[in-house]
Amino acid sequence: MRRIFVLLFLSICFGALAQSPDMPDYRTKRENFSKITDKNIQNDLAVFTMSAIDMSVGKLPLKGLPVTDFGENFIQFDSDNIKVIIRAGEFEPDKHKLQYNGKYLVRIDNKPYYGSYGAVPERTIASVTLLVHGDTIPIPPAAIADLYEPSFTYLQNGKRKSYNGVYFSNDKRNIYIYMLNNDGVGGYEVTWVIQDKKYLRRVVDFGFLKSL
Repeated sequence: MRRIFVLLFLSICFGALAQSPDMPDYRTKRENFSKITDKNIQNDLAVFTMSAIDMSVGKLPLKGLPVTDFGENFIQFDSDNIKVIIRAGEFEPDKHKLQYNGKYLVRIDNKPYYGSYGAVPERTIASVTLLVHGDTIPIPPAAIADLYEPSFTYLQNGKRKSYNGVYFSNDKRNIYIYMLNNDGVGGYEVTWVIQDKKYLRRVVDFGFLKSL
């Protein structure tokens, strides 16, 4: 029910910002939810991702970490043994190669990108830090380098809330770090999957607002 509300809310807010029909889209679908072959991971992601909302009926919530701190440029999830911190940075155009197709920005540093697609982004996802029992689990730079315009919190009824989360598989092998970055045309969701204390892969979906 919560995700249905979120989709309706985002659709109302950004429905007028539909992608222009003349904007070329080079973003890959190889990392989409629909491409996942591991059924256990697929079933877990169906619990909390927007792209799998049609598979979520009857599924029980996964255990996760609470948000323990946040600010304009970071969010933190924490428990006794596990901590996750996601930080934003400023995008500096003069330090990147920007490639346009007509009036639209379509590649940054030779790669299609997510967040503010078609225009120059303002913010990066600077880092994703995961600590498990005091050990740092590295998240490869390539897993965040093409992701922009992070959204950490939103205001509802005078309270700060977040669409983002950290979840655990029932067998406790997998940690899922999830972000919903809802900047309209460039909106996307990403889940970084950590398995047995090692980075496994990421799952990136976009364009799900168009289906409403």
